[in-house]
Amino acid sequence: MSPCVAALRRHPIKSHGRQQVQSADLEVGGTFPWDRRWAVVHEESKADGSAWAPPMEFSRCAKSPSLMAIEASYNEASGKIMLSHPERPDFAFNPDRGQKKFLAWVRPLTPAGRAAPVRLVRLEGRGMTDTDFPSISLMNLASNDAVGQILGRELSAERWRANIHVSGLTAWEEVDWIGRRMRIGEAELVVREPIVRCRATEANPLTGERDMETLVALDALCGRKEFGVYAEVVAPGRVSVSDPVVLL
Repeated sequence: MSPCVAALRRHPIKSHGRQQVQSADLEVGGTFPWDRRWAVVHEESKADGSAWAPPMEFSRCAKSPSLMAIEASYNEASGKIMLSHPERPDFAFNPDRGQKKFLAWVRPLTPAGRAAPVRLVRLEGRGMTDTDFPSISLMNLASNDAVGQILGRELSAERWRANIHVSGLTAWEEVDWIGRRMRIGEAELVVREPIVRCRATEANPLTGERDMETLVALDALCGRKEFGVYAEVVAPGRVSVSDPVVLL
């Protein structure tokens, strides 16, 4: 089986839900469309949305694992996001106008003693990725299966919150992609660096409860807490599910 795109995901609000899409138009130097377009600032943060800020300035699954169980669906025509969570009622809002209702909806998912969410910010021109450059994240499904084998349980690929899921590879083949150029569908990307993982991946995407020691498993497999890679778009084009993934 040749490598291909198995799934595409975007996360309209950073750390607050995932959405499956069938295709996306990638632009040079851009992030995955509508991915992490908004981010949730907490009460101890200095971020104001005027510039990129590191992950610790925002509410995130590493500190509030229950956030991992949020599903999100952004409607580009209406500008509204539909959120769902097993412990909260379904909720639809416009993130540019409905902040107060959103904050009331999400606050019960913040553990006691953690910095509470206080506002949504939007970074114009790019998503608020974990990298200071506009990146797109890729993961190898075979590597995900390898981690699951170490843990003795099937592991959901949603734990890694990647944009592009790739099938048809051998486990850890992506480690050798750093610095390489690749074509995915019509677009071309250069792989820049590995993704260093945090405790967010320990949380179950269905329940939001920490139930697997993914970081321990990564240490056992690789000697480091890395999984997946960040890439930068260098030639524009559409990518779709089932498109071939080719190293150039």
